[in-house]
Amino acid sequence: MSAVVLFVLFFVILLFGLPISVTIGISSILPWVVDNTFAANLVMVLRQMMSGVNSLTLLAIPMFMLSGTIMARGGISKKLFDVFTYFVGNVIGGVPCAVIITCLFYGAISGSAPATVAAVGAMTIPVMVNLGYSKEFSTAVVTVAGGLGCIIPPSIPFVLYSTSAGTSVGDMFIAGIVPGLLLGGLLMIYAVYYSARRGEDRVRIKAVMGELRGQGFLRLFLDSFWALLTPVIILGSIYGGIATPTEAAVISVYYALFVSVFIYKTIKVSEIPAVFMESLKTIAPILFVLSAAVSFGRVLALMNVPQMVGAWITSSFSSKWTILLVVNIFLLFVGMVMDAAPAILILTPILAPVMTAIGVDLVHFGIMMVVNLAVGFVTPPVGINLFVASSMTKIPVIRIAKVSLPFTILFAIGLVLIVIFPQISLCLIR
Repeated sequence: MSAVVLFVLFFVILLFGLPISVTIGISSILPWVVDNTFAANLVMVLRQMMSGVNSLTLLAIPMFMLSGTIMARGGISKKLFDVFTYFVGNVIGGVPCAVIITCLFYGAISGSAPATVAAVGAMTIPVMVNLGYSKEFSTAVVTVAGGLGCIIPPSIPFVLYSTSAGTSVGDMFIAGIVPGLLLGGLLMIYAVYYSARRGEDRVRIKAVMGELRGQGFLRLFLDSFWALLTPVIILGSIYGGIATPTEAAVISVYYALFVSVFIYKTIKVSEIPAVFMESLKTIAPILFVLSAAVSFGRVLALMNVPQMVGAWITSSFSSKWTILLVVNIFLLFVGMVMDAAPAILILTPILAPVMTAIGVDLVHFGIMMVVNLAVGFVTPPVGINLFVASSMTKIPVIRIAKVSLPFTILFAIGLVLIVIFPQISLCLIR
């Protein structure tokens, strides 16, 4: 079976509506079904799936997801939002900007875009609606800003990319800081413009700000101190050389439990099993996707797909910038139809050698890839952030995508800047 036929069948199966994990699993055994002399038989595929998740690095993913679930149930996002609103809530567009900043901080806690949308959106969308913002705009802000959760470290997609490309997880985390801040700043620019053009209910906002300011900064800071300390502990332990990313993920779980149960007392001890079960329902399907994607990647390697794609790209396009343009357009398309995790695990071994051949730093390429796929979080037909937001607000996915379009365009502009100026990604590690 040729690689072209395999990928055509892959997308045909995907169009039938089967889960992505099942689609990848079926595609992994198709070459052996067609030719039973092919090395990757059913037993080998199953072994690859089992060994694919038997990785200390990948263990960080379920740990960060569990930590994010605990913090969402523990009300960490609400305390973060209150602090940021205290400082910027009085200016034009201050409330949506506070939401975007909250997404930045929560992304540094959960490492997951959908988790950021769920945790921040459940709390901030009703607040914004009560302050006079339209429900669609409020949902759009959280939906797009939630994509920052996979760019601001610690990032689950960065862990996956590092595993596939052989780069340092720590370098990827550091490299994601400036691009994440850049994208957050671009989103805030449009939030201010929108608020200034459409107008705000200043009476309601001033009333809420009056209540918030009435608490006094010291009281508000002390109440939110443990929430603000969370990313400091997680990232500080990594960058300080105290813990590996996986160890930091485990630390974040214990810290989240301690703060939520004993300090904020927002989670009872009797509720902990339910929180773990809630997290397990999210983690299990993702681990199935990861295991299937690792197996599929091995099958593609046996079929020499990375070498063939690399040879085709370098022979068809001579200019470095042309190759980058083609690859980025391809990644944007992939992000529209496939979740980030399998896309990273399948495409990184194929595209990384091409990037090395044209002189692109693999850390820089990792940032490009994740930002491209982050755009896919808010673009149909897959757009997982859209579905998470729609399930919370009951607004149709297409409607959210339409209102989110200006934010998405700014996200894409940020991507262009990141591609053109590698130092945006590399300035903190070079």
